[in-house]
Amino acid sequence: MTRPRDDELDMFGITHPGRVRTSNQDQFLLCTVHPQVVVHGTSLQDTSAITLRGERVATIMLVADGVGGSADGSEASRLATIAVTEYFASAMKCWHAAGSASEHEFTAALRESAIEAHRRVKEQAAIQLEGRKMATTLSIGIVVWPLLYVVQVGDSRCYHYQDGELRQLTRDQTLAQEMIDRGALTPERAHNSPLNHVLSSAIGADDAVPEISRLDVSHRGSITLVCSDGLTKHVNDAEIADACGRMTSSEQLCRELCDLALERGGSDNITIVVGRALP
Repeated sequence: MTRPRDDELDMFGITHPGRVRTSNQDQFLLCTVHPQVVVHGTSLQDTSAITLRGERVATIMLVADGVGGSADGSEASRLATIAVTEYFASAMKCWHAAGSASEHEFTAALRESAIEAHRRVKEQAAIQLEGRKMATTLSIGIVVWPLLYVVQVGDSRCYHYQDGELRQLTRDQTLAQEMIDRGALTPERAHNSPLNHVLSSAIGADDAVPEISRLDVSHRGSITLVCSDGLTKHVNDAEIADACGRMTSSEQLCRELCDLALERGGSDNITIVVGRALP
């Protein structure tokens, strides 16, 4: 399968405060990473013949959901988004290790990017909040063709849809999920449990434990979706899969799912990022 060109990527992101919250603590980022030549001086009359922006190295889809429903949560998600992006920009050499024998260097860099965000948020909280904490989830899908790498902290989610099947690539880092893993709680009971949204790991909290996974996404038309729990509180996996099956564009899918969550109460901020290589 050939690598998609930039104009063959269909990507869109949306965020909405919902119907209950007065502000939006979610952040999202959708970007592509390219090597770039910056000309600071030349005797050439025309620099247009020089390729100033190189071939796409990676595509990044990020969602950060600030914890606590306050300005502190908004600041935490903002800081985490900036910290991760800055880390990726300064670690360009690691991109070339993706999918290679030295892939552990790349996955270590992904883990370190989340730890750097954790450091940045905790540091800022110590300066600004006089002992109070601020925290955020962080879910990142990074495509280094043909592989999708997922970085997970918290309970925002990354899904992959292909051939009618929706797969959750992330594991919710919540107390309820930990009880499910130990067999102490069923998934059905966990859905309505107050522990379902109590995070066991978050950027800026006591513990941030990044989990890394990867998946081959070379199948054209397969969909990657990253979202905050403002969507999944109201829309279940079967409904997300059904919407993916009827998708006409990333924008259409984002708007349809956001509208459905709003129709059902929109009790939290809703953020959805979708990307695919056009078939």
